[in-house]
Amino acid sequence: AEYIIDNSRQATIEAICKVPAGEYCNEMCLDGYDEPIILQARMTVGADKVHVDFAGSSPQSRYGINVVANYTEAYSCFGMKSIIAPEIPNNHGSLEPFSTSAPEGSILNPVWPAPVAARHILGHCLPDVVIGCLHKAIPDQVVAESGMMWNPYLRGEHWFDGSPRIWEMFYFQSGGTGARPTKDGLNATAFPAGIKNIPIESAEAVAPTIFWRKELRPNSGGAGKYRGGVGQVVELSSLHDVDMNFQAMFERIDNPARGRDGGNSGAAGSAKLKSGRRMRSKGNQVIPAKDRLRLLLPGGGGFGAPMERLPEAVALDVKSGLVSRTAAARDYGVAITPSGRINHEKTRVLRKKARGNK
Repeated sequence: AEYIIDNSRQATIEAICKVPAGEYCNEMCLDGYDEPIILQARMTVGADKVHVDFAGSSPQSRYGINVVANYTEAYSCFGMKSIIAPEIPNNHGSLEPFSTSAPEGSILNPVWPAPVAARHILGHCLPDVVIGCLHKAIPDQVVAESGMMWNPYLRGEHWFDGSPRIWEMFYFQSGGTGARPTKDGLNATAFPAGIKNIPIESAEAVAPTIFWRKELRPNSGGAGKYRGGVGQVVELSSLHDVDMNFQAMFERIDNPARGRDGGNSGAAGSAKLKSGRRMRSKGNQVIPAKDRLRLLLPGGGGFGAPMERLPEAVALDVKSGLVSRTAAARDYGVAITPSGRINHEKTRVLRKKARGNK
Protein backbone atom coordinates (compact mmCIF):
# COMPACT_ATOMS: atom_id res chain seq x y z
CA ALA A 1 0.00 0.00 0.00
CA GLU A 2 2.80 2.44 0.86
CA TYR A 3 4.49 1.65 -2.45
CA ILE A 4 1.30 2.38 -4.41
CA ILE A 5 0.61 5.61 -2.53
CA ASP A 6 4.22 6.87 -2.82
CA ASN A 7 4.35 6.14 -6.53
CA SER A 8 0.95 7.77 -7.10
CA ARG A 9 2.14 10.88 -5.27
CA GLN A 10 5.36 11.08 -7.29
CA ALA A 11 3.53 10.53 -10.59
CA THR A 12 1.10 13.33 -9.71
CA ILE A 13 3.96 15.71 -8.88
CA GLU A 14 5.54 14.90 -12.24
CA ALA A 15 2.24 15.71 -13.95
CA ILE A 16 1.99 19.01 -12.05
CA CYS A 17 5.48 19.93 -13.29
CA LYS A 18 4.10 19.92 -16.85
CA VAL A 19 1.68 22.73 -15.97
CA PRO A 20 3.26 26.20 -16.25
CA ALA A 21 3.86 27.55 -12.75
CA GLY A 22 2.01 30.71 -11.77
CA GLU A 23 -1.30 32.11 -10.56
CA TYR A 24 -4.51 31.70 -12.54
CA CYS A 25 -7.88 33.22 -11.65
CA ASN A 26 -11.45 32.48 -12.63
CA GLU A 27 -14.88 33.73 -11.57
CA MET A 28 -18.28 32.17 -12.03
CA CYS A 29 -21.68 33.75 -11.45
CA LEU A 30 -24.50 31.38 -10.48
CA ASP A 31 -28.24 31.88 -10.00
CA GLY A 32 -28.22 31.29 -6.25
CA TYR A 33 -31.49 31.16 -4.31
CA ASP A 34 -32.97 34.65 -4.43
CA GLU A 35 -29.80 36.51 -5.44
CA PRO A 36 -26.76 35.67 -7.60
CA ILE A 37 -23.80 33.82 -6.13
CA ILE A 38 -20.20 34.61 -7.08
CA LEU A 39 -17.50 31.96 -6.88
CA GLN A 40 -13.96 33.35 -7.17
CA ALA A 41 -10.92 31.13 -7.46
CA ARG A 42 -7.20 31.89 -7.44
CA MET A 43 -5.11 28.87 -8.38
CA THR A 44 -1.41 28.74 -7.51
CA VAL A 45 0.58 26.13 -9.41
CA GLY A 46 3.93 25.34 -7.84
CA ALA A 47 6.65 22.81 -8.49
CA ASP A 48 4.99 20.01 -6.54
CA LYS A 49 1.50 21.19 -5.55
CA VAL A 50 -1.58 23.09 -6.66
CA HIS A 51 -3.64 25.22 -4.29
CA VAL A 52 -6.93 27.02 -4.92
CA ASP A 53 -8.02 29.91 -2.73
CA PHE A 54 -11.71 30.86 -2.92
CA ALA A 55 -11.34 34.22 -1.15
CA GLY A 56 -13.79 36.76 -2.58
CA SER A 57 -16.61 34.25 -3.03
CA SER A 58 -20.09 35.17 -1.79
CA PRO A 59 -20.88 34.97 1.94
CA GLN A 60 -22.86 32.04 3.29
CA SER A 61 -26.57 31.90 2.58
CA ARG A 62 -29.52 31.45 4.92
CA TYR A 63 -30.69 28.68 2.56
CA GLY A 64 -29.33 25.16 2.22
CA ILE A 65 -27.14 25.85 -0.82
CA ASN A 66 -24.02 26.38 1.34
CA VAL A 67 -21.13 24.03 0.55
CA VAL A 68 -19.26 22.57 3.52
CA ALA A 69 -15.45 22.81 3.42
CA ASN A 70 -14.77 19.10 2.83
CA TYR A 71 -17.26 19.06 -0.08
CA THR A 72 -15.55 22.15 -1.51
CA GLU A 73 -12.18 20.45 -1.32
CA ALA A 74 -13.43 17.14 -2.72
CA TYR A 75 -15.03 18.55 -5.87
CA SER A 76 -12.29 21.13 -6.45
CA CYS A 77 -9.58 18.47 -6.18
CA PHE A 78 -11.57 16.25 -8.51
CA GLY A 79 -11.64 19.03 -11.12
CA MET A 80 -7.90 19.64 -10.84
CA LYS A 81 -6.93 15.98 -10.90
CA SER A 82 -9.24 15.12 -13.79
CA ILE A 83 -7.32 17.59 -15.98
CA ILE A 84 -3.76 17.40 -14.62
CA ALA A 85 -3.42 13.72 -13.71
CA PRO A 86 -6.47 11.79 -14.94
CA GLU A 87 -4.74 8.43 -15.48
CA ILE A 88 -3.13 8.16 -12.04
CA PRO A 89 -4.97 5.97 -9.50
CA ASN A 90 -7.15 7.88 -7.08
CA ASN A 91 -5.72 7.55 -3.56
CA HIS A 92 -4.19 9.57 -0.72
CA GLY A 93 -0.89 9.98 -2.54
CA SER A 94 -2.35 11.26 -5.80
CA LEU A 95 -4.69 13.69 -4.01
CA GLU A 96 -2.19 15.05 -1.48
CA PRO A 97 -0.58 17.62 -3.85
CA PHE A 98 -3.98 19.33 -4.33
CA SER A 99 -5.50 21.61 -1.69
CA THR A 100 -8.08 24.36 -1.23
CA SER A 101 -8.99 27.13 1.19
CA ALA A 102 -12.06 29.34 1.62
CA PRO A 103 -12.80 32.03 4.20
CA GLU A 104 -14.93 30.97 7.15
CA GLY A 105 -18.45 32.26 6.72
CA SER A 106 -18.30 32.10 2.94
CA ILE A 107 -20.68 30.08 0.76
CA LEU A 108 -17.87 27.50 0.32
CA ASN A 109 -16.95 27.26 4.02
CA PRO A 110 -20.05 28.10 6.06
CA VAL A 111 -20.11 28.35 9.84
CA TRP A 112 -22.43 26.12 11.85
CA PRO A 113 -25.45 26.14 12.01
CA ALA A 114 -25.68 27.24 8.37
CA PRO A 115 -28.00 24.94 6.34
CA VAL A 116 -26.14 22.72 3.87
CA ALA A 117 -28.59 20.01 2.74
CA ALA A 118 -28.57 21.15 -0.91
CA ARG A 119 -24.79 21.66 -1.09
CA HIS A 120 -24.54 19.67 -4.30
CA ILE A 121 -26.20 22.42 -6.36
CA LEU A 122 -23.22 24.78 -6.10
CA GLY A 123 -20.71 22.09 -5.17
CA HIS A 124 -21.06 20.43 -8.56
CA CYS A 125 -20.08 23.73 -10.20
CA LEU A 126 -16.66 23.71 -8.52
CA PRO A 127 -14.90 21.48 -11.08
CA ASP A 128 -15.93 23.97 -13.79
CA VAL A 129 -14.59 26.82 -11.65
CA VAL A 130 -11.11 25.30 -11.17
CA ILE A 131 -11.01 24.03 -14.75
CA GLY A 132 -11.58 27.66 -15.78
CA CYS A 133 -8.34 28.50 -13.97
CA LEU A 134 -6.50 25.67 -15.72
CA HIS A 135 -7.81 26.85 -19.08
CA LYS A 136 -5.45 29.81 -18.76
CA ALA A 137 -2.50 27.50 -18.18
CA ILE A 138 -3.19 24.49 -20.42
CA PRO A 139 -6.05 25.57 -22.72
CA ASP A 140 -5.85 22.56 -25.02
CA GLN A 141 -6.57 20.09 -22.19
CA VAL A 142 -9.77 21.37 -20.59
CA VAL A 143 -13.49 21.04 -21.26
CA ALA A 144 -16.06 23.78 -21.62
CA GLU A 145 -18.56 24.39 -18.83
CA SER A 146 -21.38 21.89 -18.41
CA GLY A 147 -25.09 21.90 -17.79
CA MET A 148 -26.01 20.63 -14.36
CA MET A 149 -27.98 17.80 -12.82
CA TRP A 150 -31.60 18.85 -12.44
CA ASN A 151 -33.06 16.66 -9.75
CA PRO A 152 -36.63 17.48 -8.71
CA TYR A 153 -37.62 16.09 -5.34
CA LEU A 154 -41.25 15.05 -5.81
CA ARG A 155 -43.80 14.55 -3.04
CA GLY A 156 -47.53 13.89 -2.94
CA GLU A 157 -50.44 12.04 -1.43
CA HIS A 158 -51.86 8.83 -2.85
CA TRP A 159 -54.87 6.86 -1.63
CA PHE A 160 -54.07 3.18 -1.13
CA ASP A 161 -56.54 0.64 0.26
CA GLY A 162 -58.80 3.46 1.35
CA SER A 163 -56.10 5.33 3.30
CA PRO A 164 -54.02 8.38 2.30
CA ARG A 165 -50.30 7.73 2.04
CA ILE A 166 -47.50 10.22 1.55
CA TRP A 167 -44.98 9.29 -1.14
CA GLU A 168 -41.65 10.88 -2.05
CA MET A 169 -39.26 10.41 -4.97
CA PHE A 170 -35.88 11.95 -5.79
CA TYR A 171 -35.49 11.86 -9.56
CA PHE A 172 -32.13 12.21 -11.35
CA GLN A 173 -31.81 13.84 -14.76
CA SER A 174 -28.99 15.67 -16.49
CA GLY A 175 -28.19 18.51 -18.84
CA GLY A 176 -25.38 18.31 -21.39
CA THR A 177 -21.65 18.32 -20.70
CA GLY A 178 -19.26 20.88 -22.13
CA ALA A 179 -17.46 20.22 -25.39
CA ARG A 180 -13.89 18.93 -25.28
CA PRO A 181 -10.84 20.22 -27.19
CA THR A 182 -11.23 17.44 -29.78
CA LYS A 183 -14.76 16.07 -29.27
CA ASP A 184 -18.35 17.16 -28.78
CA GLY A 185 -19.85 17.19 -25.31
CA LEU A 186 -21.99 14.31 -24.09
CA ASN A 187 -25.75 14.63 -24.36
CA ALA A 188 -27.91 14.44 -21.22
CA THR A 189 -24.94 13.47 -19.04
CA ALA A 190 -24.03 15.32 -15.87
CA PHE A 191 -20.56 16.57 -15.03
CA PRO A 192 -18.93 16.03 -12.60
CA ALA A 193 -21.32 13.36 -11.33
CA GLY A 194 -21.36 11.37 -14.57
CA ILE A 195 -24.92 10.28 -13.78
CA LYS A 196 -27.09 9.55 -16.77
CA ASN A 197 -30.81 9.22 -16.13
CA ILE A 198 -33.39 7.14 -14.32
CA PRO A 199 -35.67 5.41 -16.85
CA ILE A 200 -39.17 6.85 -16.71
CA GLU A 201 -40.57 3.31 -16.49
CA SER A 202 -38.74 2.88 -13.19
CA ALA A 203 -39.92 6.22 -11.86
CA GLU A 204 -43.53 5.62 -12.82
CA ALA A 205 -43.41 2.16 -11.23
CA VAL A 206 -42.51 3.44 -7.75
CA ALA A 207 -44.50 6.69 -7.55
CA PRO A 208 -47.87 7.87 -8.96
CA THR A 209 -46.31 10.15 -11.58
CA ILE A 210 -46.60 10.28 -15.35
CA PHE A 211 -43.95 11.55 -17.76
CA TRP A 212 -45.53 13.14 -20.81
CA ARG A 213 -42.26 14.07 -22.50
CA LYS A 214 -38.62 13.10 -22.07
CA GLU A 215 -36.46 13.86 -25.08
CA LEU A 216 -33.24 15.53 -26.14
CA ARG A 217 -33.51 19.31 -26.42
CA PRO A 218 -32.53 20.58 -29.90
CA ASN A 219 -30.22 23.61 -30.18
CA SER A 220 -29.33 23.52 -26.49
CA GLY A 221 -25.67 22.53 -26.93
CA GLY A 222 -23.37 25.54 -27.30
CA ALA A 223 -22.20 26.05 -30.87
CA GLY A 224 -18.49 25.55 -31.48
CA LYS A 225 -15.92 23.70 -33.53
CA TYR A 226 -16.99 21.01 -31.10
CA ARG A 227 -20.60 21.26 -29.98
CA GLY A 228 -21.66 21.20 -26.36
CA GLY A 229 -23.83 18.31 -25.24
CA VAL A 230 -27.56 18.94 -25.48
CA GLY A 231 -29.95 18.96 -22.54
CA GLN A 232 -33.43 17.48 -22.27
CA VAL A 233 -37.09 18.42 -22.38
CA VAL A 234 -38.95 16.77 -19.50
CA GLU A 235 -42.66 17.16 -18.79
CA LEU A 236 -44.30 15.40 -15.87
CA SER A 237 -47.32 15.51 -13.59
CA SER A 238 -49.17 13.58 -10.95
CA LEU A 239 -50.79 10.41 -12.23
CA HIS A 240 -54.01 11.40 -10.47
CA ASP A 241 -56.03 14.59 -10.40
CA VAL A 242 -54.30 16.01 -7.30
CA ASP A 243 -51.65 18.61 -6.49
CA MET A 244 -48.03 17.48 -6.32
CA ASN A 245 -45.19 19.20 -4.47
CA PHE A 246 -41.70 19.45 -5.85
CA GLN A 247 -38.48 20.80 -4.40
CA ALA A 248 -36.55 22.58 -7.17
CA MET A 249 -32.76 22.32 -7.05
CA PHE A 250 -31.74 23.79 -10.40
CA GLU A 251 -28.92 25.99 -11.69
CA ARG A 252 -28.00 27.68 -14.98
CA ILE A 253 -31.34 29.38 -15.62
CA ASP A 254 -29.90 32.89 -15.51
CA ASN A 255 -26.25 31.90 -16.04
CA PRO A 256 -25.78 29.27 -18.77
CA ALA A 257 -22.69 27.10 -19.20
CA ARG A 258 -19.99 29.13 -20.93
CA GLY A 259 -18.02 27.99 -23.95
CA ARG A 260 -14.26 28.19 -24.37
CA ASP A 261 -11.90 29.43 -27.07
CA GLY A 262 -14.67 31.11 -29.06
CA GLY A 263 -17.34 28.49 -28.39
CA ASN A 264 -20.84 29.72 -27.56
CA SER A 265 -22.60 29.23 -24.25
CA GLY A 266 -25.07 26.39 -23.96
CA ALA A 267 -28.77 27.15 -23.76
CA ALA A 268 -30.02 28.27 -20.36
CA GLY A 269 -32.44 26.08 -18.45
CA SER A 270 -36.10 26.79 -17.82
CA ALA A 271 -38.65 25.60 -15.26
CA LYS A 272 -42.30 26.38 -15.97
CA LEU A 273 -45.75 24.92 -15.71
CA LYS A 274 -47.38 23.85 -18.94
CA SER A 275 -49.94 26.58 -18.29
CA GLY A 276 -47.09 29.08 -18.62
CA ARG A 277 -46.28 30.19 -15.07
CA ARG A 278 -42.55 30.40 -14.39
CA MET A 279 -41.31 28.40 -11.41
CA ARG A 280 -38.46 29.33 -9.10
CA SER A 281 -35.16 27.54 -9.68
CA LYS A 282 -34.99 26.51 -6.02
CA GLY A 283 -37.40 25.86 -3.19
CA ASN A 284 -40.59 23.94 -2.46
CA GLN A 285 -43.42 24.60 -4.92
CA VAL A 286 -46.70 23.06 -6.10
CA ILE A 287 -47.63 21.53 -9.43
CA PRO A 288 -51.41 22.07 -9.47
CA ALA A 289 -53.80 19.30 -10.38
CA LYS A 290 -54.45 19.14 -14.15
CA ASP A 291 -51.17 21.01 -14.81
CA ARG A 292 -47.68 19.75 -15.65
CA LEU A 293 -44.12 20.69 -14.79
CA ARG A 294 -42.11 21.42 -17.95
CA LEU A 295 -38.32 21.47 -17.58
CA LEU A 296 -35.84 22.51 -20.25
CA LEU A 297 -32.47 21.28 -19.06
CA PRO A 298 -29.39 23.40 -19.91
CA GLY A 299 -26.83 22.43 -22.53
CA GLY A 300 -23.04 22.40 -22.30
CA GLY A 301 -20.80 25.12 -23.69
CA GLY A 302 -19.12 24.81 -27.08
CA PHE A 303 -15.37 24.63 -27.70
CA GLY A 304 -13.69 26.59 -30.48
CA ALA A 305 -15.16 28.89 -33.13
CA PRO A 306 -18.48 27.60 -34.56
CA MET A 307 -17.45 28.53 -38.10
CA GLU A 308 -14.62 26.00 -37.83
CA ARG A 309 -17.01 23.07 -37.38
CA LEU A 310 -17.00 20.72 -40.34
CA PRO A 311 -20.13 21.21 -42.46
CA GLU A 312 -20.55 17.43 -42.52
CA ALA A 313 -20.69 17.38 -38.71
CA VAL A 314 -23.37 20.10 -38.76
CA ALA A 315 -25.36 18.16 -41.35
CA LEU A 316 -25.23 15.07 -39.12
CA ASP A 317 -26.44 17.14 -36.15
CA VAL A 318 -29.38 18.33 -38.24
CA LYS A 319 -30.16 14.80 -39.39
CA SER A 320 -30.00 13.60 -35.78
CA GLY A 321 -32.37 16.32 -34.59
CA LEU A 322 -29.78 17.95 -32.32
CA VAL A 323 -29.56 21.17 -34.37
CA SER A 324 -32.28 22.77 -36.49
CA ARG A 325 -31.69 23.93 -40.06
CA THR A 326 -32.23 27.52 -38.92
CA ALA A 327 -29.62 27.18 -36.14
CA ALA A 328 -27.20 25.48 -38.55
CA ALA A 329 -27.27 28.55 -40.79
CA ARG A 330 -27.31 31.09 -37.96
CA ASP A 331 -24.71 29.58 -35.63
CA TYR A 332 -22.47 27.59 -37.98
CA GLY A 333 -22.91 29.26 -41.36
CA VAL A 334 -23.95 25.94 -42.88
CA ALA A 335 -26.94 25.83 -45.24
CA ILE A 336 -28.84 22.55 -45.11
CA THR A 337 -31.52 21.79 -47.69
CA PRO A 338 -34.91 20.36 -46.69
CA SER A 339 -33.65 16.98 -47.90
CA GLY A 340 -30.69 17.18 -45.50
CA ARG A 341 -27.93 17.95 -47.99
CA ILE A 342 -25.32 20.68 -47.64
CA ASN A 343 -25.76 23.65 -49.97
CA HIS A 344 -22.04 24.30 -50.39
CA GLU A 345 -22.41 27.53 -52.37
CA LYS A 346 -24.71 29.13 -49.82
CA THR A 347 -22.50 27.81 -47.01
CA ARG A 348 -19.48 29.58 -48.49
CA VAL A 349 -21.47 32.82 -48.64
CA LEU A 350 -22.71 32.49 -45.05
CA ARG A 351 -19.25 31.76 -43.65
CA LYS A 352 -17.62 34.51 -45.67
CA LYS A 353 -20.20 36.95 -44.35
CA ALA A 354 -19.59 35.74 -40.78
CA ARG A 355 -15.84 36.27 -41.12
CA GLY A 356 -16.44 39.73 -42.55
CA ASN A 357 -18.68 40.68 -39.62
CA LYS A 358 -15.88 39.80 -37.24
